[in-house]
Amino acid sequence: MDEVLALGAELVEQTRSRTPKQATATVIDVTADGRVNLDLLGTLVPDVPCTDSYRNRAAGDTVAVQLGARPVVLWRLGDDPAEKDAATVKELAADAAQDLIAISAYTWGTGAPPGSGWQAVTQLYTRKDSNGIGQLYAQIAGADTSPPETPTRPPKTTTITPTDSGSWRNSRPDSYATAPTQGDWTGGGNRRGAFFYGSKIATACSGKTVAKMQITVTRRRGTGRNSKVPLHFYLHSYTSAPGGQLNLGSGPEDLLRLSVGAKGTATLPAAWRDALASGTARGLAIYAKGSTDYAAITGGNITISFSAS
Repeated sequence: MDEVLALGAELVEQTRSRTPKQATATVIDVTADGRVNLDLLGTLVPDVPCTDSYRNRAAGDTVAVQLGARPVVLWRLGDDPAEKDAATVKELAADAAQDLIAISAYTWGTGAPPGSGWQAVTQLYTRKDSNGIGQLYAQIAGADTSPPETPTRPPKTTTITPTDSGSWRNSRPDSYATAPTQGDWTGGGNRRGAFFYGSKIATACSGKTVAKMQITVTRRRGTGRNSKVPLHFYLHSYTSAPGGQLNLGSGPEDLLRLSVGAKGTATLPAAWRDALASGTARGLAIYAKGSTDYAAITGGNITISFSAS
């Protein structure tokens, strides 16, 4: 019996000695596939996987990390997020409720309803309007005393995807760096890159009030240093990729700083939003000089938010 106890104690001790230790770290960026780049013990560690319990991942989070040959983020440290999550749910519910037409009461019976002001319905119609919102129309037998038609809300958001993208170097398209790229890593000349959308942005905004535009990009791996670099954005006026030099419009605006593999979303300045909505500008470009801010990006989806008026 003593030998069994001794063996058990030895196995427990061996297991303890092999158990990876834990440390805290700061999230630098979240990648497009949901992994994170960490500042772990003063070192940038990219593409660290996370457990499912670590939700709503964001740059700046303080997290617990299981150390080992392959570190893993276990969970976020900090206050209980329940109150924040509840507020988010309420905000989404309130926003969704605005798409509904309220009915003060819904009752039925075999006889006419009590009270005044009721009108009999002879035919009921339904359709979808131009925004895809369902409508219900009641044809009545007598004079129509209803108020004027209430317009439905425009779509709250729409996402525009690029029709093309590319890079330019030495005043011509760059066949080597096909993703939009800024800067010069090898001394061959500064690159500039762009996303093209045809006329899709202006078409989506026609007749609507634009409240906000945002662009989402992912910094490509294997381009430049791993740490965060600023992305220098410009407007351009091309509906498709030019055969010669890509000329830049308004800019630069340093809308994002991303580490390698990171995905980020930035809100465009109001003047840029208005230019894209009206069609005086057609898309977005990036450009930098030298190797300090060298980076390539993918994605380029533009999300447009509309207001009711």
